[in-house]
Amino acid sequence: MASTASTAKPENVALFGTLAADWWDPDGSSKLLHRINPARLGFIHGQAIAHFDRDPRARRGLLGLKALDVGCGGGLVAEPLARMGADVTGIDAGEQVIAVARAHAEEQGLEIDYRAGDVVDLAREKPGFFDLITCLEVVEHVADRRAFLRALHDLLKPGGLLIYSTPNRTPQSYAVLIVGAERIARLIPDGGHHWKQFITPAELADELAAAGLHPEPVHGLSWAPHKGFHISGDKSVNYIGIAVRREETPVAGSHGRAF
Repeated sequence: MASTASTAKPENVALFGTLAADWWDPDGSSKLLHRINPARLGFIHGQAIAHFDRDPRARRGLLGLKALDVGCGGGLVAEPLARMGADVTGIDAGEQVIAVARAHAEEQGLEIDYRAGDVVDLAREKPGFFDLITCLEVVEHVADRRAFLRALHDLLKPGGLLIYSTPNRTPQSYAVLIVGAERIARLIPDGGHHWKQFITPAELADELAAAGLHPEPVHGLSWAPHKGFHISGDKSVNYIGIAVRREETPVAGSHGRAF
């Protein structure tokens, strides 16, 4: 898919392309994503089941929903979404990681529509198409966040659900993610994050609202020795949240408009 207005940073695309070969290795260069994934997937499942009023006991509780995983990488979130029953599309700016994602999905017998390209272009092709969009650890990497968030809005159906996670911009996130995870423990590829590109929950809530998405209060995505990664109230390092696309509709007997 040729992109006419890319929100992706070329240096990030190139970096993550070098990691494509061992994306599915739990002890490889993407090992932090493997470790954080169960907590993220539990949050996604719970929020989607509640939002779409599905049976939480159903093995394929998202059956019939159209889901998009943005910045899908090798498919760590797209594949579980497909197993939950959703009709899944995955998009990433990197051709190399998309090739890995396609090959792995084929090995698993999963039908996922993987695309290498930009969400701005996809939003022109499929406006109002998706019930659910996941966007995990992505917004801190994009070049044009305003265009990116607007594209996510345009891709969602009215009433559709966006689930996102991203690092907070705090001294704690610098110490944990940049110094600890990247430079010392090597859990994150060198140069994978730039602290000044991190965004606070309040800032992101304002930008989501400006894009036409209505955010709910966020939760912390934390790590503890006795729990591993889990959903918490501590948002100082990383946080996860939801936003809903709602359309303005006329209020009966009024010249104004209301949500």
